[in-house]
Amino acid sequence: MLQLSNERLQVNKISPLVPRIYANQQTSGEADLGYENPSNDGVSSLIIPQNDVYVSNSKPGIMPESEDTASSSSSSQQPGLKWWIVIAFYIVCVLLGQSAGMILGRFYYNEGGKSQWMATLVQYAGFPLLLPLYRIFPRKSIQSHKPINELSPLKTASIYLFFGLFVAAVGMMYSIGLQYVPVSTFSLLCASQLAFNAFFSFFLNSQKFTPYIINSLVLLTISSVLLVIQSGSSVPEGVSKANYVFGFICAIAYPMAYGLLLSLTEFAFQKVFKNDSFEATLDLLLRQSFIASSIAVVGIVATGDLKSVKAEMNQFRFGKVSYVMTLICTALSWQVYNIGLFGLIVRVSSLFSNVVSTLGLPIVPVLAVIFFSDIMDGIKVVAMLLAIWGFVSYAYDQYLDECSKTKTVNPTPSYASGALEYKS
Repeated sequence: MLQLSNERLQVNKISPLVPRIYANQQTSGEADLGYENPSNDGVSSLIIPQNDVYVSNSKPGIMPESEDTASSSSSSQQPGLKWWIVIAFYIVCVLLGQSAGMILGRFYYNEGGKSQWMATLVQYAGFPLLLPLYRIFPRKSIQSHKPINELSPLKTASIYLFFGLFVAAVGMMYSIGLQYVPVSTFSLLCASQLAFNAFFSFFLNSQKFTPYIINSLVLLTISSVLLVIQSGSSVPEGVSKANYVFGFICAIAYPMAYGLLLSLTEFAFQKVFKNDSFEATLDLLLRQSFIASSIAVVGIVATGDLKSVKAEMNQFRFGKVSYVMTLICTALSWQVYNIGLFGLIVRVSSLFSNVVSTLGLPIVPVLAVIFFSDIMDGIKVVAMLLAIWGFVSYAYDQYLDECSKTKTVNPTPSYASGALEYKS
């Protein structure tokens, strides 16, 4: 039996014979090697029949796919209606959960709630509802082809603690900004998280700045500047000027910190853990949520907010039951958001989940006008349109990037008459 080396098959340019490998679908790696005359002189192609040739399994692309593998590959490239229904469900969860969480958070403040630590707690306290995801999704939904970096328990715990503290700080910025800034303005400022994510990814994740990303950065920056210019005329009733300025600073710092959090998370999975599996991602989310919730509980006790909870319940405009239900529904809303977010991460990608999350932010100003009578003046409308434009520019750049990656990872092989052809 003729042994083929791992070197690339070379074709003598003088010879008119073109090598072709005909697969016989055997698991032993055997194949039939034939030679054809590609000339158009009317002479039938010369075929050297049935010469057994051993084909090294280490040569990528020589062994053909079986019918089952080919059919599964085709089905994975052409997702069916069921797959699209599931993706649509997750998108709805992200949009509804995020919008409801922001609106209910503002409702808590408007109707008598005052504890910023309580508003922070409800963002993470519902994390036990995510435990069933270990059963719903297969543990190896996302496979990493890189070797997993085994860290010591102390290093792993330190990383979880760092992210838990960071998430708690981000949640507190969110609570302060939502308390003192109109929810319509706050949500538009949050749309700049894509720009901050791209900025920090440039340094941490080797993100390249394309014209579309630069366009997105400029548009989102202009959108935020417009809101800063008109901020003096949109101070909510009952909020002092000093508190409004402090809240506005937190409202700007929140998307900045959130963008940094996303970049650090990506850096941790790629460079530290070297593991981007679904289980590893869910582990980080649950542990950082537990730590952030614990910090919020300590903050409630240390600041004396626990003693004022009863007074808040009595002073709440719609009564005690409404107070409790507001907190419960807020916590449920953010977990619905997390379920949709994780569903998109597992089924599509983390980038797509972040893009969908940003897409839902312009929905909140419309709901704020309906439920809280927020003023939607011309500057806010222009800022919202610029934010949407910046989002579309960023999303289109990532779409082009994903398309180029797909073409690089899955190049189209050259087939002729059922034979796999190799050209020099």
